[in-house]
Amino acid sequence: MIDFSNTLIEWYKENARSLPWRFTKNPYKIWISEIILQQTQVKQGLQYYLSFIKTFPDISSLANAAEDKVLKAWQGLGYYSRARNLHFSAKMILSTYQGEFPKSYKDIIKLKGVGLYTAAAIASFAFDLPYPVVDGNVYRFLSRLKGIKTPIDTSEGKKQFYELAHQLLSLTDPAGHNQAMMEIGSLICKPKLPRCSECPFNTMCIAYQTNTIYDFPVKENKVKQRKRYFNYFLIQEKDGLYITKRTGNDIWKNLYELPLIESNQSVSAKCLKEELIPQKLNFESASIKLLHKTKHILSHQILETKFFLLIDSLENVKSHSDYIYIKQSDLQEYAFPQLLLNFFAAIGISKG
Repeated sequence: MIDFSNTLIEWYKENARSLPWRFTKNPYKIWISEIILQQTQVKQGLQYYLSFIKTFPDISSLANAAEDKVLKAWQGLGYYSRARNLHFSAKMILSTYQGEFPKSYKDIIKLKGVGLYTAAAIASFAFDLPYPVVDGNVYRFLSRLKGIKTPIDTSEGKKQFYELAHQLLSLTDPAGHNQAMMEIGSLICKPKLPRCSECPFNTMCIAYQTNTIYDFPVKENKVKQRKRYFNYFLIQEKDGLYITKRTGNDIWKNLYELPLIESNQSVSAKCLKEELIPQKLNFESASIKLLHKTKHILSHQILETKFFLLIDSLENVKSHSDYIYIKQSDLQEYAFPQLLLNFFAAIGISKG
């Protein structure tokens, strides 16, 4: 019979990718890497990790930074609540734990944006505590290995997989075991074209033996996507343009964008000029021209987006206290959603 954990860890020693957060016990660096990798693939996340650690090398530097600087460092990664949560938690660590990263699982999981998986990862990787990590890779690997048909997006499924992962966990090397579980799911037990012939567990894998690899993992609920209609306006003056900051509990909170009208459906330039612009922006004589349109897909939303050149009196424009005039050459100083960066690139506006 295969000794599961020893076999897994030996496989990992021979096949693990060389990643910087695997060569440290520094809980701050491990925390940053785990938050980045929550919604980001390793290839993209690596560069952001290196840059983020260089900009904010420790808890104090992150806690004392301006939020705009933190969001700017996160620009392009998406799911910006992760950056805001990091910033909030760094301040909390500074005030509550005197700047020392909490060492217990119950304290780690209190950090904003840290759930069961992330807390287990930090606790095991930084402090060798015996908590199993169960991320998407682990769900996929274990469901195929054991032929588990319980949906992974249900309370029953989450409990079942956590208990199984806990049973399999090495108590002598929880960090190595957890890293190996995620790595084998990422490199071998991939969603598409898994490398089953190279898996050290293929003789005991139910999905492989029954040729049902693509039946696992099972999900009960499909993600429902909401469609929204964004109409952005490029308002230029001399060598600059007007931007505004997003507020409220919505996507891209506290990032910058162009002046926006969100409509209930796709609308024409005529409708915008004659109805929505006077109502929403209080511009009575605006001249607008369509510059660009695109579809931007987020995890739960589809943004049908149009960009217009808007020309009006500067008196009308400046009457909006939330509009910020910046020079085009200073665009790089502000954090924008990827949708806006794509637009600037499409029409040749320099980001500096």
